[in-house]
Amino acid sequence: MANNTWRDLPIGGIVLDPGNSVKYETGGWRANRPIIDMDACSHCMMCWLYCPDVAIQVKEAKLQGVDLVHCKGCGICAQVCPVKCIKMVEEMSLREAV
Repeated sequence: MANNTWRDLPIGGIVLDPGNSVKYETGGWRANRPIIDMDACSHCMMCWLYCPDVAIQVKEAKLQGVDLVHCKGCGICAQVCPVKCIKMVEEMSLREAV
């Protein structure tokens, strides 16, 4: 589907192959990136619970990071974090710093 145009999409946005969201690398849509202060994180998993992209990476009930390939930068994780350890930073400022 990568070379298709909008005219090739099924009418009504029908999902013909359920369970295929992992194939769509939506991280390129991001304008803001979540940056996590891991020292301040309480591992409450509120960010994981509310993330619409399932981009919060967890191992053994502890936050590990963010899957930037699929994170669209919506900022919900930063909004629901009770300890405010997640900050949204402009993507372009991070790219320019490198």
